[in-house]
Amino acid sequence: MLHLPFEDRVEAGRALADELVRRKVNASAVVFGLTRGGVPVAFAIADRLRLPMDIVVVRKIGVPWQPELAMGALAGTVRLLDDAMMRQLNIAEEDVESTIANEMAEMKRRENLYRQGRVQPDLAGKIAVLVDDGLATGSTMIAAVRYARTFNPAKTVVAAPVGSRQACHRLAREADEVICLAAPEPFFAVGEWYRDFDQVSDAEVMHLLEENTRRLEAYRKSSEAA
Repeated sequence: MLHLPFEDRVEAGRALADELVRRKVNASAVVFGLTRGGVPVAFAIADRLRLPMDIVVVRKIGVPWQPELAMGALAGTVRLLDDAMMRQLNIAEEDVESTIANEMAEMKRRENLYRQGRVQPDLAGKIAVLVDDGLATGSTMIAAVRYARTFNPAKTVVAAPVGSRQACHRLAREADEVICLAAPEPFFAVGEWYRDFDQVSDAEVMHLLEENTRRLEAYRKSSEAA
């Protein structure tokens, strides 16, 4: 029985892992955490299922004079824009392009920092499980799904502990499968459904990527020795 709020992202990830087991997600899957909040959730899933973990660096494209209000999202080579909002707010094209350029620069900086030369896993013919700590509007996850599809996975699965009903419905039109454990109403912000919702640091992202690699290698060696 699911009880909200979650204690933290680790508890939420373990609950998602249980659901993925129930749905028989196989050993060809790769778990991707959306940076940064989705990474601890993804790590908990990958650790429970003994799967490799990677990241998708996503960035919100904020309205120039109100950055917390998203007019789109970036993920890799994918750019998602809310044209209706841009027309409604009369945002100049040059302001949009300037904002995108700044966010792309930050996205590349984080990609280089987090990966430390690590190559992204080959997704061809595999299941991509895309994980975030919650879905408010769903825009960044949509961008992540579209980006993942450029690598020809056999299937895209969106996994989130909690989300708005609107976001979960939007994602159902984008991904092959959507797992959203709870869609409470009213839904104002992801953080209201966690007791501990501290910001995830760059250092934590890098540590969890390294720890996933270390644990998988230890598991492989123990399996070979058995």
